[in-house]
Amino acid sequence: MNPVLAKDDIHLWLASLELPAAHLQRLWRLLSGEEQLRADRFHFERDRRRYIAGRGTLRCILSDYLDLPPESLEFQYGPGGKPALSQACNPGDLRFNLSHSHTLALYAISLQQEIGVDLEHIHAVKNVETIAQRFFSRGEYETLRSLPEGQKLAAFFNCWTRKEAYIKACGDGVAQPMDRFEVSLALDEPAQLLSINGSQAEASRWHLRGFMPEPGYIAALAVEGKNWNVTQFTSGMRLP
Repeated sequence: MNPVLAKDDIHLWLASLELPAAHLQRLWRLLSGEEQLRADRFHFERDRRRYIAGRGTLRCILSDYLDLPPESLEFQYGPGGKPALSQACNPGDLRFNLSHSHTLALYAISLQQEIGVDLEHIHAVKNVETIAQRFFSRGEYETLRSLPEGQKLAAFFNCWTRKEAYIKACGDGVAQPMDRFEVSLALDEPAQLLSINGSQAEASRWHLRGFMPEPGYIAALAVEGKNWNVTQFTSGMRLP
């Protein structure tokens, strides 16, 4: 049964990028010529396989919503490179965003609403405070500095994914300085967009959600508006 998406629904799909060779061969045949060329430009075979897995899985997931063959889908790209379905294959205005890290990919699906998602594999980062001082807002940096050492790495990734998700949700191609808006990041606080260019009222119009889709990963979702029904799935898509 194909998934059903209402206007107040957001569907999150988690998928592995480590797939058997036979599975990858079938996904390869679903890609466009341009996507196949891009796959072949990767220097490392591991990166090539993960690109095929991620792009092929995206086609399979979207095809179930659109009830179209996955190989027939066409994509277009905004000024900032954000992918979208072309209007010719998307009369219902399905929107999506995706992120991948290490061996996982995360896809967010919505109707008629721009959405942003970011996924990061937690790994050791040198000079966390130095990076935060350069890219985060003053408030975020001070919060990170005040945390116990054992919480700083997770808080750093909380902040990074939430900021990236918001930037991707904006989707207008305008470079958004990361220090011009502020998010919560402490482990005992819910995900929240605190201010945008100093405005708490502007930030309050946004829904921000942070979560751990699997152990060792941190993710975030950003979408304008409130009262969204968010459902998470694990991809076991049917291959044609």
